[in-house]
Amino acid sequence: MTDPAGLAAWLRLTLTPGIGGETQRKLLAAFGLPDAIFAANLAELESVIGKRANHLFEQNVDDAIEQTMAWLATPGNHLITLADALYPQQLLEIPDPPSVLYVRGNPACLQRTGLGIVGSRNATPLGMQTAENFARTLAASGLSIVSGLALGIDAAAHRGALAAKGCTVAVIGTGADRLYPARNRELALAIAMHGAIVSEFPLGTPAIAANFPRRNRIISGLARGILVVEAAPESGSLITARLAGEQGREVFAIPGSIHSPVARGCHKLIKQGAKLVETAQDVLEELGGLPSPERLPDETPGSAPDHPILRALGHDPVPLDELVTRTRLAPDTLLVELLSLELAGQVATLPGNRYQRLG
Repeated sequence: MTDPAGLAAWLRLTLTPGIGGETQRKLLAAFGLPDAIFAANLAELESVIGKRANHLFEQNVDDAIEQTMAWLATPGNHLITLADALYPQQLLEIPDPPSVLYVRGNPACLQRTGLGIVGSRNATPLGMQTAENFARTLAASGLSIVSGLALGIDAAAHRGALAAKGCTVAVIGTGADRLYPARNRELALAIAMHGAIVSEFPLGTPAIAANFPRRNRIISGLARGILVVEAAPESGSLITARLAGEQGREVFAIPGSIHSPVARGCHKLIKQGAKLVETAQDVLEELGGLPSPERLPDETPGSAPDHPILRALGHDPVPLDELVTRTRLAPDTLLVELLSLELAGQVATLPGNRYQRLG
């Protein structure tokens, strides 16, 4: 890890307004470590980055540096720089690696072979269960599950990895001292304890819409592949998948019903060449690592014991009236049976008086 004086120089470089990532990399390429950058004179700096060099002398970021150093004094908080041995090597392969990473938790999780699992914030119950089951199986096989801590598929993927006692990395679009969204606070704390929360943004950075697409390149950059579980045609998950393809990563997608809006993004990816995935084994075979069969729980929907109502439901959401027609049961009788199946975790109730079978 970089010494405190060196960290202060890295912070000064990355916290100075007007000195973005591209400019930082130009300076680092020309002068080496940040200490050498700040030892250079204005003319030398201007020869590399022009008039932007003035920002390095005019902007006072001492308070932000002091606050960050105080945060780093708390056990479990880390700042990993491009010069650190702990910096994830796979991130160095992308065109615009962050100069520093703020990490809460275990930095070693960033070194493990990763798989990104992303998808809709407005996921279906079946989609979230699928994401959780895939993540549990893949984490048990040794992969680190990387996602974005968003509601829906992201959160389900993190939960699955934690359930397997595996590594999971949450790449966030706020400062590492902020837990967003608030509904995932407990999940975020569990990730910080058993995995890692990662951000490129300075401490105190609030939830700004433009920062979330930007963090997606880190999700894909940390992973050998991206698995999209559910996504609408214009979903941010498709941005992550596109970045993964540009970075030379594998792109996987789980197909769904042709009637489901959150399946259309996955179908779009498959048409564009993403690998269609039905089981976790499909992912492991593509990545070249296969655990022993006894370590692979069945993550495929439809493995629950057979039941006439489950057969009638299929795997798409079904309105109650349609289910009455399919089962030929009286509505009152059907509702009692559906409640029993819901309590058993085999059926989910959806808005609009619809029901969906779970795996």
